[in-house]
Amino acid sequence: GFMTQNTAKQNEHCLKNFDLTEYRQVLSDLSIQIYQQLIKISEGLLQPMTVSAMLENESIQGLSGVKPTGYRKRTSSLADGDKSYCLEAIIRQMNSFHTVMCDQGLDPEIILQVFKQLFYMINAVTLNNLLLRKDVCSWSTGMQLRYNISQLEEWLRGRNLHQREVVETMEPLIQAAQLLQLKKKSPEDAEAICSLCTALSTQQIVKILNLYTPLNEFEERVTVAFIRTIQAQLQERNDPQHLLLDFKHMFPVLFPFNPSSLTMDSIHIPACLNLEFLSEV
Repeated sequence: GFMTQNTAKQNEHCLKNFDLTEYRQVLSDLSIQIYQQLIKISEGLLQPMTVSAMLENESIQGLSGVKPTGYRKRTSSLADGDKSYCLEAIIRQMNSFHTVMCDQGLDPEIILQVFKQLFYMINAVTLNNLLLRKDVCSWSTGMQLRYNISQLEEWLRGRNLHQREVVETMEPLIQAAQLLQLKKKSPEDAEAICSLCTALSTQQIVKILNLYTPLNEFEERVTVAFIRTIQAQLQERNDPQHLLLDFKHMFPVLFPFNPSSLTMDSIHIPACLNLEFLSEV
């Protein structure tokens, strides 16, 4: 790769009899280790914000008045003393990640893979909490989620990161938000849910329907018969058996070869670096 981009003068100085096979593996392992450490640190900063920002914070003003009956005065799931976060906090943190990676000259393909991983984590952590909490399975939460996801997608567009592989990581959460807002009465409603929720497993769909809480006494609960209709229509699906997503799952990383536009013989080494032993060829 590099030899095809070097000047003829530079290639004259290549080592002719030197086996780099062992070093390639060492450098590959080191690159993967650095990438995984970057993901670990980034997820560690984002994860504490995720549930509060995506599910609990009221980014659409006025939705607190349409919370499910019996849950309007429920306090946050965060422990006393813990900080509550809004969606803007997540966006500010992602802005910081993006700025640092760009300033360090990270290849665009790697930056894209980093945010694919971070968006998957946001999706998994949020969906897992939704599947375990009755107080957030409501029409108003569906509205809030759709708004928050649209803001995250807008952020991706603003940084030329709105690629299919990144957006698809949020598809289960998008469909869960839509499921909370769809009608849940007739056989036609059941058919619409089954055709729409392709990124959710049968177990996840049924769990959300069982947890769904009406906004008020005028909205009917999801009936057992309706849920059985859903199960009957989805019985042939080859779904995974687990309910929750593995939020620690990490996608394989691919390091592209992007040759630099700078040639080594055009670089000037400042005298202050005290590298007199190097000579220009």
